[in-house]
Amino acid sequence: MDYSNLQRKAAYLRKSLFDQGYLDEQFDQLEELQDEVNPNFVEEVVTLFFKDSSRLLNNIDQALEKSPNDFRKLDTYMHQLQGSTSSIGAFRVKRECTLFREYCDKENIEGCVKSFQKVKREHAVLRQKLEAYFQLLRQTGPVERATRASN
Repeated sequence: MDYSNLQRKAAYLRKSLFDQGYLDEQFDQLEELQDEVNPNFVEEVVTLFFKDSSRLLNNIDQALEKSPNDFRKLDTYMHQLQGSTSSIGAFRVKRECTLFREYCDKENIEGCVKSFQKVKREHAVLRQKLEAYFQLLRQTGPVERATRASN
């Protein structure tokens, strides 16, 4: 695939992430922080997010299995995950985190369990889509940077 097709494909994938509600304007702000000194800044931040969020998802999974349920602990873990999702602009995951926390406030374990399944699903889909997006960017990156340097 030639460079311009890769660029178009990456732009289309990025636009679809916004159009489908996976990302919000916070992701734009992250991209604005990226520069020639740190050309992989966004990918590095997102990679750290997925590492940290996977740990939090495991903590929540384990906390949901304990009886009696500690809704305060569940809410604390989900609050941390919600903050992380906000920082990268992961809108759909953040929305599900908010719903989970509402179930925690009501001490509704069935609602928490169902909501948590949605959080994990949205998280997995976002990871897959962002990995594909960053893979395309890596394929277009060196040519784009070389073009910028020659301007």
